Amino acid sequence: MDLEVDDDGRLKRTGNVLTATTHIITVVIGAGVLALAWAMAQLGWIAGIFSVLLFASISLFTYNLVADCYRFPDPINGKRNYTYMQAVKVYLGGRMHVICGIIVYAKLAGITVGYTITSSTSLAAIGKSICLRSKGHQANCRSSYNPYMIGFGTLQLFLSQIPNFHTLTWLSSIAAITSFGYVLIAIGLCFSILISGKGASTSIFGTKVGPELSAADKIWRTCSSFGNIALACNYATVIYDIMDTLRSTPSESKQMKKANLTGLSTMTMIFLLCSCLGYAAFGDKTPGNIFAGFSEPYWLVAIGDICIVIHMVGAYQVMAQPFFRVIEIGANIMWPDSNFINKDYQISMCKTTIAVNLFRLIWRTIFVIIATILAMAMPFFNEVLSLLGALGFGPLVVFFPIQMHISQKSIRILTFKWCAFQLLNCLCLFVSLVAAVASVHQISQNLHKFKIFGYKN
Repeated sequence: MDLEVDDDGRLKRTGNVLTATTHIITVVIGAGVLALAWAMAQLGWIAGIFSVLLFASISLFTYNLVADCYRFPDPINGKRNYTYMQAVKVYLGGRMHVICGIIVYAKLAGITVGYTITSSTSLAAIGKSICLRSKGHQANCRSSYNPYMIGFGTLQLFLSQIPNFHTLTWLSSIAAITSFGYVLIAIGLCFSILISGKGASTSIFGTKVGPELSAADKIWRTCSSFGNIALACNYATVIYDIMDTLRSTPSESKQMKKANLTGLSTMTMIFLLCSCLGYAAFGDKTPGNIFAGFSEPYWLVAIGDICIVIHMVGAYQVMAQPFFRVIEIGANIMWPDSNFINKDYQISMCKTTIAVNLFRLIWRTIFVIIATILAMAMPFFNEVLSLLGALGFGPLVVFFPIQMHISQKSIRILTFKWCAFQLLNCLCLFVSLVAAVASVHQISQNLHKFKIFGYKN
């Protein structure tokens, strides 16, 4: 029996660097990739490439700090921190724990809204492509995103009943494969435009101010683009959920650092290819979702959109499961004797026994419905993703990891190392704040233009 459990009494973990990297790629190479070409178009060549490299480098540095904080107080033999919030609590105290929790779970919940929007835009693009091909390019093939969002939400109602994160490796693996599929298709389509000589003119300073773009809008878009890049680099909210799948030997921190390096290096190369080729292909007209710029070949664009939808299905659950778990753990603590919350009912179906928990069934269903309704109310791809990126990067990717590292290593106040860390904190929090304000402004502008629940592609 000892061989079947880990040092904390839980079932023995079997994850390794490869599975951790798979989880990272599933989360990172997601909806954010589709907006990077648009972000590059706003920033231009110099600032755009520099921003992608800088955000990735900062992320790698701070995620390695987070990896060392998985166990407390010793990174090798200490007690495990099962969640990001738990680590913040043991290193930084209760007040920071509450602040972190609000940010973490607001972002996790928000990302499910972003993924619903992303999937619906791809499903709508497939429908539009079929319509144009059958009725001709002059046909009116505009349609509402709402039916596609409802369909995606309905699927998530069923998948959300998966009990926990550890049973998601198969779904995460499929999602990771499809993420590479649509990214490679996007890269190939952009490259084909360039080699055919149809590429658009570009600038080292990005989109040009003129009749179609005021100076104020240029500034707002530039600031918002930082949020898109920040989102693409962010998996802080699930990093401990990923680490908690790793076996104990070698140490979890060593394995996670290797996974961070592999995952982020792969991410950076792909991000640069997507953003640079996308901007070179479309110039100032680069769409918010890079796939929206392609119409032919029909079959290849459709495959790419299908891959996006499949990836969003898996990534939705990778992000939602930690949020589900914290709510259910809290309910268990508050009402430990409640059968409604804690009892599983065994139901036999098609020669398979399924464990059904009434609380899990009802509350997860309500959550998915609310996320779908919010997506239908605000189907603004770039702006919502930028806001999510801004919300998470400064606090979760930079501030809390640095403060935990300072606490763990007992770095004294006003030493050179402490000052350097705090300078990085201030700069990243400022960038996040600017991106968040710009995103909220853009969402507000769009809400004035479009009828709620009536947006069409």
